[in-house]
Amino acid sequence: MAYKTEKKDLELMSYKAEILKAIAHPVRLCILRGLAREGFSNVGNMQTCLDVPQATVSQHLAKTKAVGIIKGKRKGTQVVYSLTKSSNIEELIKYFLP
Repeated sequence: MAYKTEKKDLELMSYKAEILKAIAHPVRLCILRGLAREGFSNVGNMQTCLDVPQATVSQHLAKTKAVGIIKGKRKGTQVVYSLTKSSNIEELIKYFLP
């Protein structure tokens, strides 16, 4: 029996692979776990909790934001980040990183 794959299946798998690549870093996993637990946070809070430079946190946020698993909302002078509902990443993080 031949394995049949449709083009849209490959496109979906490519998208899912990009998400997995985006979360495949210890700092990004910590960020996502924190957002799953707390609901939202800003870069300053994340930087303090992770004990890494603010620029490092911002770079990791940019990678996860680029694949659509987090979003940022400006509140005054800061941006507050949260997980997106459409990515279903919260369930994965809660299951994988209790």
